Amino acid sequence: MAIQQPQIDTIIEERLRMLPRYVVMLHNDEFHDMDHVVRALLQTIQSLSVDEAIRIMLTAHQQGQAPVITCLRETAEFYCAGLERYGLDCTVEPA
Repeated sequence: MAIQQPQIDTIIEERLRMLPRYVVMLHNDEFHDMDHVVRALLQTIQSLSVDEAIRIMLTAHQQGQAPVITCLRETAEFYCAGLERYGLDCTVEPA
């Protein structure tokens, strides 16, 4: 008996939820201006709003680092590499 497509989708979603999550941490940047950091965040993580990008930038500036997004490891590494292409310092850490 074949499994229905909606059942397969549900199984995949459940298994994806079980995978460990990682957080992209943005570190304070003394070299680039704040506008550059916000633009880099918005271009790299397109799900962020302008307000979220500003909050992340300010938190990193004031506290030395800020969580950007929590997601699967491969996605976190992709986002971190994207931010690094803008010259920003970031790391990927277990959530």
